Formats: sequence, C-alpha cells, structure tokens
Amino acid sequence: MLRVRPISSINRAAIITSRRFVSGTQQRLVSVTPQTSNAAITLDNYENNKHHQELTPPSTVSYLKTLSKPEILSLGMIGMATLNKPILNMVIKLFPYVPMPLIKVFISKLYCGGDNFAQVKQFGEKLQKRGISNMMLSLTIEDSEGTKNIDIDYIVGETVKSVHEILKPNMVSQLERCHGDATKINEIAPGYIALKPSALVANPHEVLMNFNSTDPYWVEQRNKLVDNCSRIAQNVYDLNQQLLKKYPQRTAPFFVTTIDAEKYDLQINGVYDLQRILFKKFNKMESPMISVIGTWQLYLVDSAKHLAMDYALAAKEGYKLGLKLVRGAYIHSEAKRDSIIYKTKEGSDENYDNVMSTVINDLMQNRSNSYYGHLVVASHNYGSQMLATELLNNAPYSPGKANVVLGQLLGMSDNVTHDLITNHGAKNIIKYVPWGPPVETKDYLLRRLQENGDAVKSDNGWPLVKAVFKTLFSRA
Repeated sequence: MLRVRPISSINRAAIITSRRFVSGTQQRLVSVTPQTSNAAITLDNYENNKHHQELTPPSTVSYLKTLSKPEILSLGMIGMATLNKPILNMVIKLFPYVPMPLIKVFISKLYCGGDNFAQVKQFGEKLQKRGISNMMLSLTIEDSEGTKNIDIDYIVGETVKSVHEILKPNMVSQLERCHGDATKINEIAPGYIALKPSALVANPHEVLMNFNSTDPYWVEQRNKLVDNCSRIAQNVYDLNQQLLKKYPQRTAPFFVTTIDAEKYDLQINGVYDLQRILFKKFNKMESPMISVIGTWQLYLVDSAKHLAMDYALAAKEGYKLGLKLVRGAYIHSEAKRDSIIYKTKEGSDENYDNVMSTVINDLMQNRSNSYYGHLVVASHNYGSQMLATELLNNAPYSPGKANVVLGQLLGMSDNVTHDLITNHGAKNIIKYVPWGPPVETKDYLLRRLQENGDAVKSDNGWPLVKAVFKTLFSRA
C-alpha cells in the first residue's frame, strides 16, 4: 500500500481509504486502496489497457482528404520541420526570427483559432462541420516567469467576454437545433474556458510558490489570483444555471472553467490548492452540474497519489472535483524531470489509462453522486482514446456518460479525432483552441512545434510528409 505523509487539512485515514489507483513503474504496481469501490483498477484492467496501447494509430491520409490544398501544404511543411531531431532543433532555434506574416500563413491556422472573437466564433462553426461540437478556449497570454508585465485586468476581461461572445453562441445555436430532444442535447460537449494561473496574477511564479504563506503580502497576492479565477468561474456558473432552466434535460455542464497545469514546483505549491478553492466554491455536491475542472499531469509519478488525496477531500467536504487528465506538457523544461516524471513512456501510459478507467467507471456507476463530477480525456494517444471510447460505448446511457469528453489540441492528432468521429461514432469531442494577438501566440506555437515533433511521432515527420504527398497525388 502506498502511504502518504500527513498534510494540513487532510485526514490521513481518509487518504489511505480513498479511491483506488494503480501506478505503473518499472519495478511494481503500487495502489491506494479504497474503502469501497466498484470501479477499482485490477490487474485484469491493466492487461486490457496494455492491449489498447499497442493499437496502431489510424492513417493520416483519410483525414488529409478532408482538408484544402493550402492546409495540406502547411502540414507538409510541419512534416519537413520534424523529420528528425537535428532538423527540429534547427527549426526551433530559427523560429523566433521568422516574420509573423509567414507564421500566420503557414502555421497559425493549423494551431490557432484566430486573433479576435469574430474569427474564433467562425472557427467554432467550422469545427462543428467536422463533428467537433465544442472548444476549450485559451487566450494565449501568459507569464510564468513574471517578466512580461502583462495587463491582468485585460486578460480577465477578454476571457470573460470570450465566454459570452464565443462559447455561449456556439452552444446555444446547437441546443436550438435539438428541438428539445434530450439525447441530442446531451451529445453536445460543453464549452470550456482554459485559465493559465501564470497569466492571472502579477509575478505568478513567486505567488504560486508562496501560495500558502501567511505573510500578509503573499496572502494579498494569492487572493488576487483566486479572485481573478473566481470572477471568470462565476460567469460560467451563472450561465450554467440560466441554461439549465431552459434545458433541464441536460446532465453535463453547458460551460466549464478549466484550470490548466503549470510546471511541477508551481503545481505542487499552488495550483493544486487553487483548484481546491474553486472546486469548493463552484462544484458543490448539491449542485446539478459542476462549473470548474482542474488538470492532473499523469506523467508525474506522484499524480495518482495527489488525485487520491483530492478525492478524499472532496468526499469529506462535500464537493465534486472535475478533471482534465493529460500526460504532461513540460517534459523538456522540468529541471527535476529525472525524479518526478516516469522514466519510460510505458509507465506514463499505464498510469494514465488506469486512472482514466477508474474515473470513467466511477462516473458510469455513481452518476450524479460521483465525486469526480466531470472528466476530459485530454490525450493524443490513440490507445487511451480508444479505451475511453470503448468504455463509454459499452456502458448504458447515464448522466455520468454525458460527463466524459474526449479532446486533443488543435492541430495535433487530428487523424485520431477524425477516426473517433467517423469510425467509432464519438460525439463528445472537443479541441483545445488557443487564440489571441499573433505576437502573443508565438511562444505557444513554438511549444506546439516542439511537442508535435517530439511527442506525436505517428502522424508527423516522415509519416506526415508521405501522407501529404499521397493525398496530393490522389487529387491530381
């Protein structure tokens, strides 16, 4: 049994009796055993999950056939840029010097939803035609190192406006087309607004590192961060209540505030606590739907332990969590990655699939009484997405089923998204859509370029180049 040290406000016995998780390591499987669990992970589940990881991702060609020629050529450039590690490293070094007009023409349209509300709203309509009912919007202005002196009030204001001017019309137009059909109403994925804690307070690194300090200065700064997040989440909460009165058949939230992950030190010292504060405020157990989800990076070796502790707290204090499960986004920049991240991809895969399966099964069985509340399976891994899809397809309809959504970043694993929609009937699909001023999106695009070349081998580099040529020649 995995034992954890006592921490403030958490009863040790509650942690030890929290929901069961299994974490894969090179040596053994360790678990946190539940007091009661119908959704516990077993070694049988583990073997089944391992089988899914061996699935071959779908061909990129079938997805490319749905794109315009300029879009295909842009993807061909991405493939050339990610052919091998030396070429990728050279492109990454040159990228900051590439003129913004070229980036907008060849790269931005693949990874970003637009510069302004009108463009992003139109982009959401384009996604609907692809079978992707909603978006997780992210205004790509952040300052994790506290060096940009960004206008926090502007970011908060623009984020609130994006909920009302992009996500709300995108959702309402689809609801109106359902004509009261409860099944169709619940097939529409929620609209999400992603919040980067590092973009919502001045000097974010130090504020998050001192989140639990009793020093009056840091208490004031922490409260500013909480207030900024709460202002946005309150708008989401109010909209959920308004639409629920008109569409009482809905069992999933209409809109969700998402707290994005940060680097490990910021996550462990501040972001987990920030999430809990918002869960308690906006995800009360008696509420018919949650309004806030947090992010867990499951490539971290202690991620299952932290989620188990959060589950115990939620059960003890009477609120729901709300989860976005990712593998992780900082593998290149974590200073302590050798000790905090699984040493093998297989370890991360096992941890991800085991935790994800537990949460889905709990939502299916405990429905509106599940302390997990809501889940976004945010993964580019075909095996994980197929496992989630099969768990959902094999389960009878329940309120919990509508609270599981599949998602990928815009411009990444689009072949997986296309396959889930066209070949497996997935309707609960979203894309993470960054948007904002072009200059501010450049850092985001650089990270995506790096991740596209390093983390998603199956549909980039030479395989992508071959798929592009095959698609172009088939049209000739």
